[in-house]
Amino acid sequence: MTDPVAVTGIGLVTPGGIGTEATWAAVCAGRATAGTDPVLAEAGAPVRIACRVPPQEGVRGRVWRFDPATRFLLTAAREALATARLDPEQWEPGRVAVVVGTAAGGVTTLEAQHRKLLASGPGALSPLTLPAFLPNMAAGQLALELGATGPSLQTSTACASGATAVITAALLLRAGLCDVAVAGGTDAMVTPLCAAAFAKMGALSRREEDPGSASRPFDRDRDGFVLGEGSGVLVLERTAHAAARTVRPLALLAGYGATGDAHHPTAPHPRGAGLRAATARALAGAGRTPDEVGHINAHGTSTALNDAVEATAIRELYGTGTGPSVTSAKGVLGHTMGAAGAIEAALTVLSVARGTVPPTAGFTAPDAATAGIDLVRAAARPQRVGLALSHSLGFGGHNTVLAFTAA
Repeated sequence: MTDPVAVTGIGLVTPGGIGTEATWAAVCAGRATAGTDPVLAEAGAPVRIACRVPPQEGVRGRVWRFDPATRFLLTAAREALATARLDPEQWEPGRVAVVVGTAAGGVTTLEAQHRKLLASGPGALSPLTLPAFLPNMAAGQLALELGATGPSLQTSTACASGATAVITAALLLRAGLCDVAVAGGTDAMVTPLCAAAFAKMGALSRREEDPGSASRPFDRDRDGFVLGEGSGVLVLERTAHAAARTVRPLALLAGYGATGDAHHPTAPHPRGAGLRAATARALAGAGRTPDEVGHINAHGTSTALNDAVEATAIRELYGTGTGPSVTSAKGVLGHTMGAAGAIEAALTVLSVARGTVPPTAGFTAPDAATAGIDLVRAAARPQRVGLALSHSLGFGGHNTVLAFTAA
């Protein structure tokens, strides 16, 4: 067991709202955010429902030149730093790291500029096209915003990217390469190309007549995920650094695990072998055992295969009847892609800090594949959570598990 990492700040920009409290209220209420998306509808996308971030008020100046994914990230990071009581004017910039996960980078910008190229030729392109869509530029812009001159890194493990960023940040802290790490994930993939591509794969829900019930993690009638967007940011510190600032952590990142399935480009291992191995590594790092896990924030995408495999892995690890409570935020927020791992890590921290587990929106009844797990349903559950896990999986066979404990 190694020393845990302190989580001292979180910030969220999600379809549930701008800010942590708005998002937390939405997920605890089980209030689905999916609706018919005008951009997808106008483009004639084969699936036209999505979960959009509400308009950001007060965002002016050069920030509007950035891709939405970067704008979301900057807003979430500002909140996370305020929560952590950190002032970039007062820290040692070379001891601050920035790590950001994204699945697609600035794909909104890329698609828009490509349409201009086809319609009007190369002279119509913005000179900021490359800085806006290159995958590393969200991390680069955040480091610039903060004046942070420590390591500035971008991670990309598909829908596990945000969680991979958190692990990478923890490794930097434990290696002594920084004192503070601003880590998270961001994506804005509610675009015609992404919607059409995921629809072609059969990954999206087609419940367009009732968008609010389209995302149904672990439910017997699930038929795919709903595209979402947003950003989640965590401020991580060495525990001694947080103590010196007299800041009480929200929770501790006590362990983590990352594995690869080496099984299929998009499908998870049928028995969840990689997820189970990542869980074992996270628990070993935390010095804990499976019977100590009180809660799991599941990946829970609302796709037939992912939910069945994840439920199977949970049953095999913890048994039935006495296992940890399980929830998925995607019934409310949709699938925020590379941001999901960071957003859901932040929600897991809140469950530990506040003693509340949000429900799984859209769930009515399990099928044979998803039965046997203690899925929180209907209403938020008061629960004292001493050890919670956050699962994130991604195309390419990526599995990440973050283990959070009470501070």
